[in-house]
Amino acid sequence: MKPSDEIKSRLDIVDVIRDYIQLKPAGVNFRAICPFHREKSPSFVVSPEKQIWHCFGCGKGGDVISFVKEIEGLSFVEALRTLAPRAGVILKKENPALTSQRNRLLDAMSLAVEYYHRMLLDSPLAEEARDYLVKRGLTEKTIEDWQIGFSPDSWDDLMNLLKQKNFKENEIFLAGLAIKKENSNRFYNRFRNRLMFPINDANADPVAFTARVLPSREAEEKMGKYINSPQTQLYDKSKILFGLDKAKMTIKAEDLAILVEGQMDVITAHQHGYKNVVASSGTALTQEQLLLLKRYSQNIALAFDMDSAGQMAADRGIREAMNQEMNIKVIEVPDGKDPDECIKNNPKTWEEAVQKAKPMMQYFFDKVLTGLKLDKVEDKRLAAKKLLPIIAKIENIIEKEHWLKELGTKINVGENYLREALSVTKATESRNYNQPKPLPQAPIREVKTRAEILTESLLALLLKFPIYLNYTADHLPLERVEGDANMAVYKNLLIYYNNLNSNGADLASFFDYFNFRAWLEEQAGALETEEASPLLLALDRLAILSDRDYYNLDTESAKAELLKIVIPLKKNFLSRALQETERALAQAEQERDQEKIKLLMLDLKAISEEMKTTS
Repeated sequence: MKPSDEIKSRLDIVDVIRDYIQLKPAGVNFRAICPFHREKSPSFVVSPEKQIWHCFGCGKGGDVISFVKEIEGLSFVEALRTLAPRAGVILKKENPALTSQRNRLLDAMSLAVEYYHRMLLDSPLAEEARDYLVKRGLTEKTIEDWQIGFSPDSWDDLMNLLKQKNFKENEIFLAGLAIKKENSNRFYNRFRNRLMFPINDANADPVAFTARVLPSREAEEKMGKYINSPQTQLYDKSKILFGLDKAKMTIKAEDLAILVEGQMDVITAHQHGYKNVVASSGTALTQEQLLLLKRYSQNIALAFDMDSAGQMAADRGIREAMNQEMNIKVIEVPDGKDPDECIKNNPKTWEEAVQKAKPMMQYFFDKVLTGLKLDKVEDKRLAAKKLLPIIAKIENIIEKEHWLKELGTKINVGENYLREALSVTKATESRNYNQPKPLPQAPIREVKTRAEILTESLLALLLKFPIYLNYTADHLPLERVEGDANMAVYKNLLIYYNNLNSNGADLASFFDYFNFRAWLEEQAGALETEEASPLLLALDRLAILSDRDYYNLDTESAKAELLKIVIPLKKNFLSRALQETERALAQAEQERDQEKIKLLMLDLKAISEEMKTTS
């Protein structure tokens, strides 16, 4: 047991916190005025059952150690030293235990990559797949370098191969290579009759696949053109950049990373000699991905498709990169083409686009100011409203002053007025040291959408009634929940559920909050750290909500409550998907792109049919 765990096991959080503030009973929990920000109504809650605290006003929370650390202004180690004598614990260093399960899953993935690649090269069944890759312009060397493969239309060929290599069915399942049949202990291949693109981590270990349906089956395929490996112990999409294992040394040498959306964009770029290109696989850049890139360069250039979805991804990526204080440029690919098409048509055009990449702020200025009439007051106000928050994120004072002056010139407003609008006004603090420094106000928190509130209620309900995880796993995919923190908790709940389910465990007997929380820490390789994980803080908050809202609920009532939440979430997702597809269809019709129109009509039909059955 780690020293921090031993301390927490021996101390009652209620007794410790009572030494600092007055706690009052509130159902199964305790409530108080928060000691960390100014408030009139108590929003600070302590759970004696789970030994955690959370303030719903300022958002702070954690365990007994984090409370003492926060209120005493101590470091993590100092907080341990403060509490250790009270708990009767002698502090000492220890090494974490290592597990071999990850290596087993990596071995299974490597064998799958080899098998699919061999099938692509040798099997008569892969003739269409080989023809498709040739039409896309890929060479034999590229296919070999990227270990592109083909999964035959079989339910068990890969399963049988891996079992012959002494892999257990649940290991194949946990690697994301198999699916468990509903209401059965039988497993079958996840990928069938598709082109297989292996996804490697930064160390070149294969951790997942992207699988593309063959062109002849696109119209009839119900699973979608692309399907990806699920979240597993090996694969977390938010922490992977496609191609980084092959690009990292070139990124370091050229001191520039080029970010694109699609995997074919990366493969084509590398084939043509542009080896500093990686992909975010169609998602906005995450903090974890940017931290990976910062190992090799502080400079990134984004080359996302400039449709509405691509622009949103670029914007989010830029804002996240700004938070990491990276140097950012935006590559605008000519004629609205994606990098793959641009490079194949004319590599020189791609090189010129990279050379002409706009500095991040210039991209935002051009985007915001295009179409505005800057002699009109309302357009000046709109320009300042959109650009000032972005300028405020710039850390370098000289750069910030430059763009503030640029905005003033563009909208013909004095810099002093813009600087006043930019600064956050603060009340002058009293210099009377005889009075305590006032507590800060609670931070202004974003207004949550109805879907985010419903998602929080759903997760709180699942923590109290985990037996319904089997229902939500089947009826509510990860992408249909709202809120980043909620998605992270739900994703890990599903992985944990799959781990238990694959071993035949009874959820009602084996799932509890403490085991799940300990499992989360184990997955992260948690050691004695200064700061609590944001994921664990989010989980603790939901656990307290669970006690507050569902403590007296019985199993049948919980089921009814679950349906009240899941159905509106599904409708919300489908409604947004319908609107986005209709917008994309209108654009495709305007461009007279018949192939795209055909595919979008199929998507529209599928969404409409699902909406009819959702009630």
